[in-house]
Order: sequence, then C-alpha cells, then structure tokens
Amino acid sequence: MTTVTQHAEQLSTTTLLRFATAGSVDDGKSTLVGRLLHDSKSVLTDQLEAVAHASRNRGQEAPDLALLTDGLRAEREQGITIDVAYRYFATPRRRFILADTPGHVQYTRNMVTGASTAELAVVLVDARNGVVEQTRRHAAVAALLRVPHVVLAVNKMDLVDYAEPVFAAIAEEFTAYAASLGVPEITAIPISALAGDNVVEPSAHMDWYGGPTVLEHLETVPVSHDLTACHARFPVQYVIRPQTAEHPDYRGYAGQIAAGAFRVGEAVTVLPSGRTSTIAGIDALGESVDIAWAPQSVTIRLADDIDVSRGDLIAPADDAPAVTQDVEATVCHVADQPLAVGQRVLLKHTTRTVKAIVKDIPSRLTLDDLSQHPAPGRLVANDIGRVVVRTAEPLALDAYADSRRTGSFLLIDPADGTTLTAGMAGEAFAAAAPGEETAAADDAEWDF
Repeated sequence: MTTVTQHAEQLSTTTLLRFATAGSVDDGKSTLVGRLLHDSKSVLTDQLEAVAHASRNRGQEAPDLALLTDGLRAEREQGITIDVAYRYFATPRRRFILADTPGHVQYTRNMVTGASTAELAVVLVDARNGVVEQTRRHAAVAALLRVPHVVLAVNKMDLVDYAEPVFAAIAEEFTAYAASLGVPEITAIPISALAGDNVVEPSAHMDWYGGPTVLEHLETVPVSHDLTACHARFPVQYVIRPQTAEHPDYRGYAGQIAAGAFRVGEAVTVLPSGRTSTIAGIDALGESVDIAWAPQSVTIRLADDIDVSRGDLIAPADDAPAVTQDVEATVCHVADQPLAVGQRVLLKHTTRTVKAIVKDIPSRLTLDDLSQHPAPGRLVANDIGRVVVRTAEPLALDAYADSRRTGSFLLIDPADGTTLTAGMAGEAFAAAAPGEETAAADDAEWDF
C-alpha cells in the first residue's frame, strides 16, 4: 500500500508532457515509441510477451517493438501505422501522453488530431533518405498547430555508419525549412530506434554528438500549462435552472474555463450579444469560490438577469475578443470529399455551432517551396490552405496565434456530420502571405 501511495504522490508532483510522433513511411516512428516504452521500463511483462509471440509468428527472432503501438489488425498485417495510437507512461521526472501518428500521406489528417493538443512534436527522418515531402508536410502541420517544440530525430544512423556529416546535412536542411515556417524551437538528435542509440541511453557509436537523448530531452524540455496568463475565456456549455424550493431563482452558466481566470465581482461581457454584467458568484465542486482558472469546470452566476445560452462566450469586459461573421483562417482539409467555394457547412467553435458558407479559398500551400498557389477553387484531403468563411451568426474568435483553444474551429458537413476541415483563425504561418479575396456566388438558402 505504501508503494502505491508513494507512486501516486510522485505522479502528483511531476509535470505532464503531451507529445506526438510523425514522419514519413517506414522512418521508424512506432519502433521509436516501442523503444521508449521498453527502455524506460514502461511495458508490462504480458505486453512484452504478446509482442514477442506476435513477432515469432511473423518469423522474427527479436521482438518487434513497433507492435507495442500498432494495435489494429490491419496495422500488424501490413506493418504500417494507420490510426493515432495513444500511450501513457511516466518516469520519475515527468508523465507523458504520447500520440503515435501515421506516416502515409493519406493519413496526414490523423497527425492533426494527434498534434492538436501536443506541446512537442518528434519528426522522424530516415538518415538514408533525408528530408522528403512528407517530412515537410509534418513540419508544416506542426507549425500550423503552433506546437512550441519540435524534435528532429534522424533515425537509422546505424545504416549510414553513424556518419556525422549525414546527420549535419539533414539537420541543417530541416532546421532552415522549419524556421521559415515560424517553428520557435528545433532540436536535432541522431538516433537508431532499432538499436536503441540515443533513445533512452547515450550511443557508444556517436561520440561526436554531445546533446541529450530523446528521453532526456522529453524529460527536461520546458512546458507551461499556465493558461491563467492567457486572455480569460469561458464558453457556456449548459444553463442550470433548478427551479426548486431550495433554489427558486438560481441561474448558473456551466462550462470549462478555456483560458485565463475569473473572479467574483469582475465586470464581464457576454458574446456575441455584447451585454455586460458582473460575476456575482462562482461555484466549483458544489462550493462557492472567489476565483477560478483554466481548465477548471465551474458554474458562473451573473448579477444581472440577461439572456445567456449554450454557445455564448463570457469574457472580461476590458479584454473581450472581436465579434465577426467573416472568418479568415488557415486550414488543413481532413475529409475525403473536397472543400469547394460556395459550399454550405457548419462551423463549430468551442460550444457554438453555426451555419456558414465557404466564400473563398484564396490559396493552397505548396510544401516544396512554401509558395502559395492562388485561387485553387477547392481543397482536397491533406491540403493546407487559406479559406474565407461567412457565418450565419456572429462568432467571438481569437487569433489562433493568441489562443489554440479559442482560435480553432471545425468545418462540418451538415448532411452527415462528417468533419471536413480543421481551421486556425488568423495567420498561422510566419511566412504566409494573405491571399486576395475573390467574390463567390451566394447560395440562395444560406445567403447571409
């Protein structure tokens, strides 16, 4: 019992890092993840035995560590990663939530899912092939999603005789490309996931490298979960009206604080209506508190009886976001069906969903040279581009550069609820140039 208690206390005092792995096909992402789990003693005995048994059935003498994450039958049969695999593990210094994302180009959209909440992305490159198009695509997605830390893991160094010039050339090319996208921090590490070089333990074959191993960097990279320093935002999820004898006049607005902090007595604005009031009380876990902060789930009570419903946003009166019906954003298209100018969609932003029309697609990003292909007319699966959307109702959007939570949105097919596009309001790339708007024909039914 003491051991369990000590372990729980240890976890409560360690920080949490969310990170994602990405890279081209057969660069060794799943093997790297398996090596991390295995060498950090985060694999249960029965799991390792199951992997060893599956490996023997495939004619392999040594356990294939990639099978620790490739859990789907199709993944095991084809030897590829298809779905995003989440794994949870911990060391004495830090806890981790890891998203192992696919490498095939048709599954790039899965990386958007895995990296959308990540504080760090590990991009793998095969030392024999260097930086390829899919490497650039994953760097672009990491930059688009404002992932603050990127690790370039140059894998399979054992197959190039651990040559320093090979690593240096790849690191220089990738760093220049990622920096041009606005990635704030890039760390390059030469590794061999199969042999274990520089993954958890330092390599004996690369004495020319004096930097950290992958795990050392993951354990020490600075991460900040202090959302209280951000602009305070509270999307209303549910209106609580008990109307009981005990609480005849209670009216509370429940939800999760997306960013910042709220205090009793603070002047606030309810958007999109623009009505103002004062916070009369904050209830958290059945008790009244004077202050609450992100990401707490609370109920806010206002001093004035004003109309507030699900989808509204409560913000400080002196720091409220602008309200608009014209949304300009950088997007990653994730659906098999194209996104076209004039298309009717639903736009989901925090707890609010409104009708919208795609008014324009000014440009599509060309990953080879980061140029903007003007007026493509539509975006297909895995395309990254700029869109202009007109909504039926006003939205209180922040720029994605200021807030990943209140600056992001989804475009949804109104016919079947399929997610079409992941959007980031405002300019997401440091090198991106805004496209010129062109007029689009209004739809008769959704003309606003």
